[in-house]
Amino acid sequence: MKIDVLTLFPELFDVFRRWSIISRAIEQDILSLNTINIRDFSHDKHKRVDDYPFGGGPGMVMRPEPIDRAISSIRTEDSVVIYLSPQGRTHDQQLANALSEKEHLILLCGHYEGVDSRVVDNLVDMEVSIGDYVLTGGEIPALVLIESVIRLLPGTLASEESYIDESHYDGILEHNQYTRPRSFKGFNVPEVLLSGDHGRIAKWRKYSALKNTYIKRPDLLEGIDLAEEEADMLSRIMRELEKEE
Repeated sequence: MKIDVLTLFPELFDVFRRWSIISRAIEQDILSLNTINIRDFSHDKHKRVDDYPFGGGPGMVMRPEPIDRAISSIRTEDSVVIYLSPQGRTHDQQLANALSEKEHLILLCGHYEGVDSRVVDNLVDMEVSIGDYVLTGGEIPALVLIESVIRLLPGTLASEESYIDESHYDGILEHNQYTRPRSFKGFNVPEVLLSGDHGRIAKWRKYSALKNTYIKRPDLLEGIDLAEEEADMLSRIMRELEKEE
């Protein structure tokens, strides 16, 4: 996969390239991650890329011409141009899965009061938000999107199971995790995890995942078609929690 990030602050991505799975993906030629400074495409002698908004109002708006030139310099038929914006679709695991199948992502990071709407309407394929709040620029959302997508590329993680078992991958949260010591301040690791019985452990993990989802994010269960065994588990969880109240 190739990812090009259009930004006014390319230095923010320097450490990111050397970090953990991102570095490994680059070293193994799974990922090509490039940053492009939008200022390099400004024809203004001071390299300005912003101007006052028509109609008045606070702040500055990024001009369309430098962004257009930057996108045009790298865009191909396989490119998907994404504008990181609080007005976009909220990023989730389903979108990360879909984007991981693409060959080339162009991530546009806005700044100031955002970019000229003619860019969004005519040059952008998709707007993506990482949550219902406002940040200074699109760089941090871009970092979030990149990592969520890159970890899904074959060969990036040590094992496919590393992401298949994680929260949200199949629509529910992850099961509880434990490590040594077996007993910590009187709290013990569930005995089933010490049994060596992989069948029982698999069922316990599914039960634990459903319980975590029901308690912490019940909204996630509304859009999921549970298998009969999972539906029975969920009914049992609900009965047990009712007894505890």
